[in-house]
Amino acid sequence: MRKLALSDEILMSVEKPARYIGGEVNAVMKEKDKVAVRFAMCFPDVYEIGMSHLGIQILYDMFNQREDIWCERVYSPWTDLNQVLRRQKIPLFALESQDPVRDFDFLGITIQYEMCYTNILQVLDLAQIPLKAEERTKEHPFVIGGGPCAYNPEPLADFFDLFYIGEGETQYFHLMDVYKSWKESGAPREIFLKQAAQVPGIYVPSLYDVEYREDGTIRSMHPNCPEAPDRVKKQIVMDVTDTFYPKKPVVPFIKATQDRVVLEIQRGCIRGCRFCQAGMLYRPTRERDLSMLKECAKEMLKNTGYEEISLSSLSSSDYSKLGELVEYLIGECGTKRVNISLPSLRIDAFSLDVMGKVQDVKKSSLTFAPEAGSQRLRDVINKGLTEEVILEGAGQAFEGGWNRVKLYFMLGLPTEDEEDMKEIAWLAEKIAERYYDVPKEQRNKKCQIVVSTSFFVPKPFTPFQWARMCTKEEFLHRACVVNHEIREQKNRKSIKYNWHEADVTVLEGILARGDRRIGPAIRKAYEKGCLFDSWSECFQNERWMEAFEECGTDIDFYTTRERALDEIFPWDFIDIGVSRRFLEREWERAQEETVTPNCRQNCSGCGAASFGGGVCYEHQD
Repeated sequence: MRKLALSDEILMSVEKPARYIGGEVNAVMKEKDKVAVRFAMCFPDVYEIGMSHLGIQILYDMFNQREDIWCERVYSPWTDLNQVLRRQKIPLFALESQDPVRDFDFLGITIQYEMCYTNILQVLDLAQIPLKAEERTKEHPFVIGGGPCAYNPEPLADFFDLFYIGEGETQYFHLMDVYKSWKESGAPREIFLKQAAQVPGIYVPSLYDVEYREDGTIRSMHPNCPEAPDRVKKQIVMDVTDTFYPKKPVVPFIKATQDRVVLEIQRGCIRGCRFCQAGMLYRPTRERDLSMLKECAKEMLKNTGYEEISLSSLSSSDYSKLGELVEYLIGECGTKRVNISLPSLRIDAFSLDVMGKVQDVKKSSLTFAPEAGSQRLRDVINKGLTEEVILEGAGQAFEGGWNRVKLYFMLGLPTEDEEDMKEIAWLAEKIAERYYDVPKEQRNKKCQIVVSTSFFVPKPFTPFQWARMCTKEEFLHRACVVNHEIREQKNRKSIKYNWHEADVTVLEGILARGDRRIGPAIRKAYEKGCLFDSWSECFQNERWMEAFEECGTDIDFYTTRERALDEIFPWDFIDIGVSRRFLEREWERAQEETVTPNCRQNCSGCGAASFGGGVCYEHQD
């Protein structure tokens, strides 16, 4: 029987002790003496958030299918246990074996969001692993990062030995085999890093040097040894049907954020929204086969006991077999009283028909994401959505029995003016009016429209990576304009408005487009007590600002500064398949307010066809 790393006394003193005990349904146990590689898979946030992440579930299942690898899980301890571990000098441990993370071969950290960067340092610190990669020895695990934020790894370059660029199903086993050979050889730590750099998709920061110009921009970035490639190419799975997918996902003891079976129906997106990083990073679009999804859904529901299944995708409406899949799930789930969740649907008759089938009895709120209030600005961002389509979709929803609508917008988008801001309120008013056009006897109670605005952050590898970002004051002014205009509308009582924190957004922008010189400020902020920065009750903006000031960081250099088209970005050494020329062309088309058709309508020559599959090839002979 396992011995828990924490005493009963400690467990009883912290909130939700089930976060730390392991032993959940479908957790994988192995004999540690019979495996060659021990891999601690970390999500640097609280357990409930991390347990909801599909990527970790996929890799956890994939690694553990090999008899010579044991993959375990670790999450950021919440603030209460964080203090206990420090005070009693208890090393951070993995859930399955309860062994210290420092004793593993690898610590793999998925980096989903910039606001978890200080949590990464917390995990290293509590695990008693030196924060800086250059200070580690053969006694320490190799720290490897992956996920969307790894596409600009430079702000975290000091803290990671390696980064994995791309989808983990492709090269991780290759890397593990390289590690096993190195371990048997007894060679120095630096030798493994050079060997790893030759594995496609692996980036080793210590093997590259960066030079800067007097104005602070990058002059050059180049390898400092022959083993490291000039460019690191993204690794992706082209056949997403015949690949790894967890049919027995781990089921937490406590309610997770996504407390349901998650069925990923496709990867990538055909839409080409110019602000969307995921839409560029995960090109080309690749669909999973219908028969595979049916089998996975059946097995996962049987093996977990969940009462809800969610279809995951960047744009679920674009999955070509969605209707057939939903019909199957209705038949499979109906008698078992399992709910079907369909996020990321577009506003059209087909999507509403599908939603109507799965929400026949209880009409929950519908979520629309126009992103911009005016048609002009929607064309700038290439949303591919007209006001006519939005109002028609809302009208069909109201006539179908829905009365609650959530509308998501962004403020601070390139070329935005005051009229664009006001048009958010005007569009919400038009949607409310459309509700009251429905005959009174057909309406479902009072209309509820929730307008939410986030603030725009220009992300790497998007056409907007050259755009300037607003200041905190500019963001708040824009929110005030929208708020005031909503209060002026006839149906204002039916409209609720909320907006994101501006100071959090500014920090996200600094970290998203930062370079290696940001690393010391991240560490300084952590030392000042910054932790769980994505949690509003924990975020301490003033300490972050102090850290930037003490490290001599010019915030405006990373946020409000205009970028020249030929500027070298910190992430330019990564090849995501989408060409820089395509991104430049889309940046120019944005300023011309010109819409680019989606990938199924017409190929725009982004470069993703070089991967040899996906939507790029499906209509070719």
